[in-house]
Amino acid sequence: MGVSTLGWVLTMVTLVALLAVDLLAVSRRKDAVTPAGAGRWIALYVGLALVAAVIMLFWLGRETAEQFVATYLTEYSLSADNLFVFMLIIGRFAVPPSAVEEVLTVGILLSLALRIIFIAAGSAAVHAFNWIFYLFGAFLIYTAVKLLGSMRDGDDGAEEKPPGVALLSRLIPATDVYAGRRFTTMVDTRRVLTPIPLVIAAIGVANLVFALDSLPAAFGLTKSAFVIVTANAFAMLGLRQLYYVVGGLLERVVYLPIALAVILGFIGVKLVLEALRGSHIDAPEIGVGPSLATIVGVLAIAVVASALRNRRA
Repeated sequence: MGVSTLGWVLTMVTLVALLAVDLLAVSRRKDAVTPAGAGRWIALYVGLALVAAVIMLFWLGRETAEQFVATYLTEYSLSADNLFVFMLIIGRFAVPPSAVEEVLTVGILLSLALRIIFIAAGSAAVHAFNWIFYLFGAFLIYTAVKLLGSMRDGDDGAEEKPPGVALLSRLIPATDVYAGRRFTTMVDTRRVLTPIPLVIAAIGVANLVFALDSLPAAFGLTKSAFVIVTANAFAMLGLRQLYYVVGGLLERVVYLPIALAVILGFIGVKLVLEALRGSHIDAPEIGVGPSLATIVGVLAIAVVASALRNRRA
């Protein structure tokens, strides 16, 4: 599967336009965000992702479209779990409601830019060195086992400091007083940073930590940098709105962490099998169709099982 330069340019222009429209809607809205309003935005972005999948189906073929859907579902599912850490960061810094959207927007845009750089580097490494698959696969299997172990021990991560917060608190001097949405304020006739830049930096660092899980998982589903960049961008588009409903989502879909552990473990095994075949060792191949069916099936089982448990409770 090859994408021409024109295809890349048109796709990036479209994604940037979607981000611009989203940011414009945020800047012009004066009322508070409600879960229902956020839900409508999420439905719109998911619909746009489905449209993108249909376009890829007729443009680049069925296999590429399936890779996009599988990668998008995996990235979006991981994002729902990762937003819990965002909630911890925003809560511990006591970010005022009026500044939450700006913090999320800037942090996510920074994360997307850094992820694109990581994807480019990862794509080059994957195409140049087969042993990268062993490394990625082992890391995903380790992450899955660790996630299941933390659930068994009853550790929800609430006591851990969000990634990078302690370090950033020492490196970035800032006042503890917020000044609305402003990044700087005056203290004793001296202009200093408000906590908002620190929160944005913490969310950006957290996103890079999350990339250690999400990018190997994406490369386990496709080697196409175009598919990974596009899927990540669409997953990020709805991430800010998902923040307003993720609390209830995580409470209701109680088996989501188990589903994520199963998906990460499955993709890890898939990567190891890919590495074995690249080393000229006979190993079974898991195609895109079975991979997509597994991801959708695991997520569906998690949702149904969670609903049944909640009904019994």
